[in-house]
Amino acid sequence: MTIRALLPALTLCLAAAACEQNGPEIPNSAQAAAENAAVTANEAVNAAQAPRSILRPEVVTEPEEEKVEPVHAAIGFGTSGLKLDDAGRGALDALLDAPAMKAGGSITLRGHSDTRGSDGDNRVASRIRAEAVRDYLVKKGVAKDRITLVALGETRPIAPNAHEDGTDDPEGRAKNRRVEIDIALPPDDSPPPVVPTLPAEAKAQKE
Repeated sequence: MTIRALLPALTLCLAAAACEQNGPEIPNSAQAAAENAAVTANEAVNAAQAPRSILRPEVVTEPEEEKVEPVHAAIGFGTSGLKLDDAGRGALDALLDAPAMKAGGSITLRGHSDTRGSDGDNRVASRIRAEAVRDYLVKKGVAKDRITLVALGETRPIAPNAHEDGTDDPEGRAKNRRVEIDIALPPDDSPPPVVPTLPAEAKAQKE
């Protein structure tokens, strides 16, 4: 057989080979399923990991701890006399969420009054106001033994009870009818640091 006779057959072989190389690849279904399973597993692992810093991926972002600080607040009785009003209850509800309140710090309630009436009556009125605040806190779940009451009467005004000409100042007296609340930090129950002591012989040699 001559070379000229082989040319058509050779051309067909080369064309078939080119078609096989350029034709679309049919993916293997088992291989595709395995790849999908691997991607799903990788996404699950990433979702379970703690958030990391964008700049330093090896650094894990930890949630900040709530800082506990002492609290000082005042509950007014200017318009309600001896009873808590809606504003006072709302202020106490906000204090219930304070970290020091949740941490169990001691609570001191100092009752105050204006100057209308006798000193004795005003001291009694200031204590009744402090008791009203205490009873509300206890009703909300605060332990009663955490609370200390102090009745100061009219001795600690924060506003004038009268104008400079001697006339009555209702607004000033209203500001003085109040209960001041102090929530202390919780006690530190951690044991004191251990100081190592030298044996008697070693101590004598050192001296």
